[in-house]
Amino acid sequence: MGVGVGVGLHADAVRLVEAWMPPTADGATTRHRFLELLAAQPKATRADNPGAHITASALVVNATLDRVLLCLHGRVRRWLQLGGHCEDGDASVAGAALREAAEESGISGLRLHPEPIDLDVHPVNCRNGASHHFDIRFAAIAPPGAVESISAESHALGWFAPDDLPEPLGTATERLVAPALATARLLTR
Repeated sequence: MGVGVGVGLHADAVRLVEAWMPPTADGATTRHRFLELLAAQPKATRADNPGAHITASALVVNATLDRVLLCLHGRVRRWLQLGGHCEDGDASVAGAALREAAEESGISGLRLHPEPIDLDVHPVNCRNGASHHFDIRFAAIAPPGAVESISAESHALGWFAPDDLPEPLGTATERLVAPALATARLLTR
C-alpha cells in the first residue's frame, strides 16, 4: 500500500469530516453519512474500495476573485469543479484535491485552503461498477495570469462569473460558489 492511502489518509478524512461545521440540516445528515462510512470501512479512502469511497475536489477561483473554473466532465457531461480519487502518494485529502485540481486544470501554483467547504455524496459508475463518491470539497485560488489547459478527463474548461454559470451544471456544484469565493478571500490575506 502506498504512503498516505492507508491509515494516515483515512485518519485525515475522519479529522476533516469531524471538524467540518455543516451549514444546514442536510449538511449534518451528509456529515453523519461520511462518519458512518469511515467508521465501517478503513479502506474508504482507496479508489479500489468496493462500493463507496472518499474523493477530493476543489473549486478554483481566479486571482481577482470574480470567476470560478469549471470543467465539462467527459464522462458525466456536466460542468463540475475539479477533483477525483485519492491516490498512492497523497499525504492528505486536501493534497489529493490540490493534485487533482492541478492535473485537470493544467495550472501550477494553485493555493488550496486546508479545510473543506462542503461534503457531498453522489452516485457514480466507477471502476468497479455502481458506487457512491463521498466527496470532500475544498476551495483553491489560481495565481494571477493563470491559463488553464484541458486534460483528458474534460471536454472543456472555462472561467465563469457566479451569476452566469454554464448548463448543464452538476447537481451540487452551484452551492460551492459562495463558500469558495469567501474562502479564496481568506487565501489572499
